[in-house]
Amino acid sequence: MNRSEALKRITEQAGKGELVFPTNVNASLKIQQALDDPDCSIETAAKLVITEPLLAARLVAIANSVAYSRFGGGVTNVRMAITILGFGTLHSVVTSVVIRQISNAITDPSLRAKANQLWEHSAHVAALAHVIARKVSHVDFETAMFAGIVHEVGGFYLLSKAQEFPGLIENIAHQTDSMDELDETPEVIIGRAVLNKLMVPKSVVTAVESLWYGMRAMPPTTLGDTLLLANELSPVSSPLDTRHPATRLQAAPEIDFAIGDGTLNSIMAESDEEVRSLTAALLI
Repeated sequence: MNRSEALKRITEQAGKGELVFPTNVNASLKIQQALDDPDCSIETAAKLVITEPLLAARLVAIANSVAYSRFGGGVTNVRMAITILGFGTLHSVVTSVVIRQISNAITDPSLRAKANQLWEHSAHVAALAHVIARKVSHVDFETAMFAGIVHEVGGFYLLSKAQEFPGLIENIAHQTDSMDELDETPEVIIGRAVLNKLMVPKSVVTAVESLWYGMRAMPPTTLGDTLLLANELSPVSSPLDTRHPATRLQAAPEIDFAIGDGTLNSIMAESDEEVRSLTAALLI
């Protein structure tokens, strides 16, 4: 089965809501649903988080990162981490675990390598979006980080299906397949279906769509602008990025503009430790 046929098959499944996730993802999705309950307390949330060791470790690491150093660090337990980070960031971290669970189900070495690179890219984008939101675009930084975490979730799903559909990912940078009967590309349709399955808020879906369609303003003023800028500044590219490698390498150094008394480059240089610390915490 070639790439076009595989994409058509998966797109049809997505359109019917027949997305298939690894079994352990369902447990994390149940935690996510419980956290969405407005009556969910910090104590209840902490008990849920503790059942997932990876989730608990990542949450505490983020609370101790330089990005949250204003709270003094020294966070040693899940309850304290949730109190500091809030339910917005907790929701982001749960979703990050879901994405890692999807990628960890991949057994093919070459696909697993792509999934690892895609997660490293996503972690960088999430950390950069967090900083850009706070210091440049002044949109909600928790939402910006969440958008960075989920912006390639459709790509993770495609990688997980590539074992079932050989040829789906090979030479993706050179593929220009189109499906004339569809108004949107298969990747967009699949990506939106996965975002909906993960109960991603409409505002974040809209921001991710901005990235898909390349709509960005300089300087950034919206969540979509913030996500696009973070994506372009990421030092690790997505293995599913269809742009020519030379174009990707040239894009980031050329991006700069005035922000108040400084510039984007000066702000990002000052925030380098914050970005690295938050990225490392997400990569646990």
